Amino acid sequence: MTNRWRKEFGKIYDQYIDKIYRFIFLKVNSQEIAEDLTSETFLKGWEAYKNQKSKIKNQKEIENLQAFLYQIARNLVIDYYRKKGKTQIISADQVKIIDPKTNLEEKAAVNSEVENIKTALANLKEEYQNVIIWHYLDDLSISEIAKMLNKSEETARVMLHRALKILKNKLNQDV
Repeated sequence: MTNRWRKEFGKIYDQYIDKIYRFIFLKVNSQEIAEDLTSETFLKGWEAYKNQKSKIKNQKEIENLQAFLYQIARNLVIDYYRKKGKTQIISADQVKIIDPKTNLEEKAAVNSEVENIKTALANLKEEYQNVIIWHYLDDLSISEIAKMLNKSEETARVMLHRALKILKNKLNQDV
C-alpha cells in the first residue's frame, strides 16, 4: 500500500469521523459502543479502499464515499441491535443543548422537550430517522442525501417532508 493511499484515506477519516460517530451515537446511545462501531466502520472502509473492491477510487468521489461509509455504519448498527436485541432509544442526558446559565426550571423543561423529540424520532422508521439526522444534524443537502439513498432529489425531499410531518404528529400526540 502506498503512502499516498494512506494519506488520502487519512483525509477521508478526518473529514467524516465526526459525522459517522454522531450518526452511530444517536442510534446506540452509548459513547463506548459508538466509538467501537465508528472504528469498525473506518476499518471496513479502509479494507475496501485498499483492496479497491468498492467503486470508490479517489477523494473526488465524495458523494459515493460518504454513502459508502454511512452504509457501513448503518449495517453495523443493525448488526449490533440484532446481537443485543435492544431498541433504539436515546436518553435526554446525552444531548448537551442547554446553556449552563439557565435556571433549573428551564433546564428541566428543555430536557423534557428533548426527551420527547428523541423518543418520537426513535419511533420513526429508520429511513425517516436517517434523513432527519443527516439533514438537520449533519447539515447534508437534499442532493447529498439523495445520492446516499440512491434516490432522486425529489424523492429525498418528499421523504424528509413526510418524516417531519410524522415526527410532528407524534410530538403533538404526546402533548
